[in-house]
Amino acid sequence: MSAEARIKEIEEEMARTQKNKATAKHLGLLKARLAKLRAELLAPKTTGGEKGEGFDVAKTGHARIGFVGFPSVGKSTLLSNLAGVYSEVAAYEFTTLTTVPGVIQYKGAKIQLLDLPGIIEGANDGKGRGRQVIAVAKTCNLIFICLDVLKPLYHKQIIEKELEGFGIRINKEPPQIQFRKKDKGGINMTSTNPLTHLDLDTVRTILTEYRINSADINFKEDSTADDLIDVIEGNRAFIPAIYVMNKIDQISIEELDIIYRVPHCVPISAHHKWNFDDLLEKMWEYLALVRVYTKPKGQLPDYDEPVVLRHGTSTVEDFCNKIHKNMIKDFKHALVWGSSVKHSPQTVGKEHVLQDEDVVQIIKKV
Repeated sequence: MSAEARIKEIEEEMARTQKNKATAKHLGLLKARLAKLRAELLAPKTTGGEKGEGFDVAKTGHARIGFVGFPSVGKSTLLSNLAGVYSEVAAYEFTTLTTVPGVIQYKGAKIQLLDLPGIIEGANDGKGRGRQVIAVAKTCNLIFICLDVLKPLYHKQIIEKELEGFGIRINKEPPQIQFRKKDKGGINMTSTNPLTHLDLDTVRTILTEYRINSADINFKEDSTADDLIDVIEGNRAFIPAIYVMNKIDQISIEELDIIYRVPHCVPISAHHKWNFDDLLEKMWEYLALVRVYTKPKGQLPDYDEPVVLRHGTSTVEDFCNKIHKNMIKDFKHALVWGSSVKHSPQTVGKEHVLQDEDVVQIIKKV
């Protein structure tokens, strides 16, 4: 039996199985088998096979956004009107057959946009060119899930399933599970919070499917079997996503009000360029970038060319390394103006975490 057939068989069995405490162990086993089969199916082929012309696009800029969606939802029009890049547009399906890149500059950052070919149902199981499409999406910092506003729910559910099946977790944080395999000692399971979805028996069943007989596992939240499998597999991508609801020129004001209530959603008209400002602001928020301005001694800050870093984790040392890899060698301390300090300027060390629109002056050793 082929991997595809076994996947279908397991999915059908899971659909038939009622979800309760009595079936938790069996469902956990089925989910583990399903994850292993998908990993096997999606593993790169070593004997030839199509590489997918146009799919390998070099990363440029400070962040990368992939446009994912069914054919004819307006991805090409959106790219053309955002980045000024020509991506063939037509009123029939499968116009884009390769990845079409573009770049926009926003708030001083260069953002790479990738118009990916339209995916079809079953992409994560290898149908069409979905495998290559979703593999590129996995390299992105943000995904625009482009939907036709006239049929959003149906397409949304299918695309989410395809991304999930390929190991992409959208708008989710990595599971708070500490996992360490051992050579001996059995399964040692602890938790800092009550577990309502897992017990030791279910955990052992899942681990046995992966031929893991000894491990230390500490659950720091109320985790599920899917969370545990994600940690064991170790190759999941946790990527923010925005649902871009296109063609709002074809619906009523009342329908538009309903769409605005959908989480992570921005309604637009790619053709008329409606609501692009909201989309770009949401894009910036979800990319979580910060702009840090340089201030040479005795001069005004350079507000034209910010150093773009990641929000919440980027330090003065990261700032130095972004400018030049040798700068940190002569680092003494830094003067910082902005929201990350209590008073401006403030003397800080290389471990200081920077915030958006901070101004930094590096003081070198004499």
